[in-house]
Amino acid sequence: MNFGLQHANSPIIGDLQITGSKSESNRLLIIESLFNNLEISNLSNSDDTQVMKKALTSEETEVDIHHAGTAMRFLTAYFAVNEGRETILTGSQRMQERPIKLLVDALRSMGAVIEYEKNEGYPPIRIQGKKLTANSVSLQANISSQYISALMLIGASLPNGLTINLEGEVTSTPYILMTLEMLQRSGIQGSFEGNTITIEACSAVESKKIPVESDWSSASYFYSIAALNENSSIQLSNYRKESLQGDSCLATIYKQLGVETIYKENSIILTKTNTDLPDILMEDLRNAPDIAQTIAVTCLGLGIGCNLSGLHTLKIKETDRLVALQTEIEKLGGDIEVTEDQLFLKPSKNIHQNIEIETYNDHRMAMAFAPLALKVPIIIKDAMVVSKSYPDFYSDLEKLNFEVSKGSDI
Repeated sequence: MNFGLQHANSPIIGDLQITGSKSESNRLLIIESLFNNLEISNLSNSDDTQVMKKALTSEETEVDIHHAGTAMRFLTAYFAVNEGRETILTGSQRMQERPIKLLVDALRSMGAVIEYEKNEGYPPIRIQGKKLTANSVSLQANISSQYISALMLIGASLPNGLTINLEGEVTSTPYILMTLEMLQRSGIQGSFEGNTITIEACSAVESKKIPVESDWSSASYFYSIAALNENSSIQLSNYRKESLQGDSCLATIYKQLGVETIYKENSIILTKTNTDLPDILMEDLRNAPDIAQTIAVTCLGLGIGCNLSGLHTLKIKETDRLVALQTEIEKLGGDIEVTEDQLFLKPSKNIHQNIEIETYNDHRMAMAFAPLALKVPIIIKDAMVVSKSYPDFYSDLEKLNFEVSKGSDI
């Protein structure tokens, strides 16, 4: 269904409760399934987390995780150590085009039994769960951090723990640190020094409650709204200044775009300030690639340019996000070029209105472009794709006086 969005660009004042981080939630669900004694609060209500919960309790041989990339990576490792169980792990057509080979190779080197059902290097995969006794593994450091986190999450369940040797320059470091912190909060010991990650063996953890911080990726869309509106004060609950999430760098990045972040005890307040905008915003997003779409669209709305680098992992997301961004921004009248890992947007002042934004089965395409409704009316196609990470997105927009017209014929 298509949704039409527009806004009178009047002052925006609101107080929103954002769902828990799916990144933290999905890590904790794996740990809880391996060790049982965790009580998780503020769990994400995203499709990805619901898929993860269902997969972890499923007794079926075939487990379909649909579009959930995190679930595919984490569950590949989880089922590999689920002794005595055979699992066919599959997903959507796009998921079957997203590579899994590097993780499968790493697990096979540890003794895991995994076979490809269709195409070599891609899901679906057949996993014969068994006890793995290997205590070390090596893999490239510049790959998706989800591969590395998948191995970290099962490390403590192995009889001898696990040492992960990373080869080359490490990218997405914040997500590796998040995984380590989630393990440590759960009572599992580990370290990350240089290019070596060590997870100590653990037979059991003590019973404890662990709260999930709200999702900083979801907060990015409200940073964009605050930047594009002349008078904004938006409070978002369940955020910490000392966050584990890499996307918390939003506060620093958006300060350049006129958004001040005020930290309260358990929330943040985003306010618009008068500041001179850069002609071109330059950022290396290797540690926070998921906010690239939001930043590019914000810059388009502000009429400034941006040069964003460190985006190589966007090629293998729900869609090729760089190509998708280029296509949709050009429809809006923007001048943009992309490479394999960079994005170059030139400053421009005119935005075409009533443009239909294709979402490509990608939740972040829908949400990144939505704030542009502060500048021109737009149409988001297949709008409820946002349920993958943020089911309440449009109702929260309505709380900020966005007009959301729902219908397939808009």
